[in-house]
Amino acid sequence: MTFTITPLDEEAMAAALARHGRLAKPAGSLGRLEALGVQLAGISAACPPPMPEPVVVAVFAGDHGVVASGVTPWPQEVTTAMVGAFAAGSAAVNALARQVGAEVLVVDVGVANDVPAHPSVLGRKVRRGTDDLALGPAMSLADATAAIAVGAEVATDAVNAGAGCLVTGDMGIGNTTPSAAIIAAFTGRSAQDLTGRGTGIDDDMLRRKTKIVADAVDRTDGLSPVEILAEVGGLEIAAIAGFIAAGAARRLPVIIDGVIALAGAVVADALTGGAVRPYLIGGHRSVEPAASAALDHLGLEPLLDLGLRLGEGTGAVLSVPIVQAAARVLTEMATLDELLA
Repeated sequence: MTFTITPLDEEAMAAALARHGRLAKPAGSLGRLEALGVQLAGISAACPPPMPEPVVVAVFAGDHGVVASGVTPWPQEVTTAMVGAFAAGSAAVNALARQVGAEVLVVDVGVANDVPAHPSVLGRKVRRGTDDLALGPAMSLADATAAIAVGAEVATDAVNAGAGCLVTGDMGIGNTTPSAAIIAAFTGRSAQDLTGRGTGIDDDMLRRKTKIVADAVDRTDGLSPVEILAEVGGLEIAAIAGFIAAGAARRLPVIIDGVIALAGAVVADALTGGAVRPYLIGGHRSVEPAASAALDHLGLEPLLDLGLRLGEGTGAVLSVPIVQAAARVLTEMATLDELLA
């Protein structure tokens, strides 16, 4: 699947930078908020940029066969239960989305069990979870490609319905294992450096998880991006990659959450030859070590660092008001000339 992504609009960015220089404040006094406003102008090809709203959070859910190899103490059934919580509006991402006025969509791209029928749950199951990546490929190339297409479809539908900002979310017990493997494969960093404790595993489980990641990454040498995704990835990670790439192709800012979303972003980056990068906003820095490696690889400086490691899109949702404030500054602040007229 190919994506046509155009560069940011240089004229709009120059206009935004010049406007920041005329606003009623010392030059550069709003720090990174100014750079974010310039980025939003480039994304939208307009100065001042439109307010990045409505905000749509897409929580892609999928299960992982590697759970059978003992990388997490949590049973796979928790994924299904959490999809129900998202549908009921009772999960953390729902609470935080209500706080910032964002809509939450849940996408079953690969949950092993049947999920509850609900208007906010999109049934796009490619297959019932991946195979155990500790034993061989997680999925076929066809599965990986189909899951990317699911994410792209969700993003395209959201934009066509009027979305002005996309936020990545995820759910899948065991998904920090494929995320670490993907990020290690694309960054060249070691499994020892990038494998974290996920949901809070003990030392023995961490050693087992690290070896599984290292052995899986060894199988990716010489593979293409889609082949790496199929070998060690997850269905929700693939869907996130498609979601990100399609959002960038439609010139929307895409706010990236934690390590699972960053694994998807690394895949999207590879699939598009880096074309998605200018459209990405790092929502927060997860405590998972692979998250910082992915942020560095993508050249992203996250907006928040709150010690989060929940996923679901929570950290990215918390950064939405900052992103919107960057647009509001360019739109609503007076210039010094206006004040002195």
